[in-house]
Amino acid sequence: MNIAIIGVGLIGGSFAKDIKRLHPNSNMIGIDARAENLDEALDLGLIDQKGSYDDLVDCEMVFVTIPVDALVVELPKILDAIGDDTVVVDAGSTKKLICEAVVDHPKRRNFLASHPIAGTEFSGPSAAISGLYEGKTNIICEVEKTAFKLQERALEIFQQLKMRIRYMNPEAHDKHIAYVSHLSHISSFMLGKTVIEKEKNERDIFDMAGSGFESTVRLAKSSPDMWTPIFEQNKENVIETLEEYIQNLETFKQLLVENDFENVYNEMSNTNRIKQILKGIPLTKQ
Repeated sequence: MNIAIIGVGLIGGSFAKDIKRLHPNSNMIGIDARAENLDEALDLGLIDQKGSYDDLVDCEMVFVTIPVDALVVELPKILDAIGDDTVVVDAGSTKKLICEAVVDHPKRRNFLASHPIAGTEFSGPSAAISGLYEGKTNIICEVEKTAFKLQERALEIFQQLKMRIRYMNPEAHDKHIAYVSHLSHISSFMLGKTVIEKEKNERDIFDMAGSGFESTVRLAKSSPDMWTPIFEQNKENVIETLEEYIQNLETFKQLLVENDFENVYNEMSNTNRIKQILKGIPLTKQ
């Protein structure tokens, strides 16, 4: 089985690593705009050979794991290059503009729009890890527009990777992911910025940083090259989530100003319920 990975960083490299383990006889072709990424991926054994779009015609599967601004430009070209029996799967963190970019493409049936919600704050081929996708949710959009036998091929791989599958339309995906992913990254970046600016005057502030700060600011180490286009493509939803978040911060600040610590406690206590939500436990009515 010939499989192409376009973008051999954390996401693409992790796909390659696990698929190669599951299908050791597969031929993994790496395609990347950065020659150094391909050299590194080859040295690490993530790919078997370097390739180009000319190789896509003979591939059974193509994983496209590049930043979303490049994705909307490159995806039509990728579909132009593939064979009739090739399935193309993306991993973009936005879905509406990506799906719109190929809505009228003659090979739209060959494309499966997906978003595996997995990753770390690191990037590049060396960041690829085994088991990254196990137990993670993969959101599939517009599955009805993908040829059945091709979507089945992709879904079989996802099942072998032990991913959970959820179906959603692109608009709903972008709205929901703004809350649970995009806002988290903005919060982390801005927390890091706030502390860095304070550190200019208090050089020992990081000596006092505990595990809570480290875990909260972890996402601030994520690649701006990847996240700026995500915020641009999902701008309206991100602004809406920010407005709600800022309002909650202002409300909490005002409680402190007014010495209303009873409601400070209530705000935190009510939010503690998120522990149940994340564990999948139904909430009782309050």
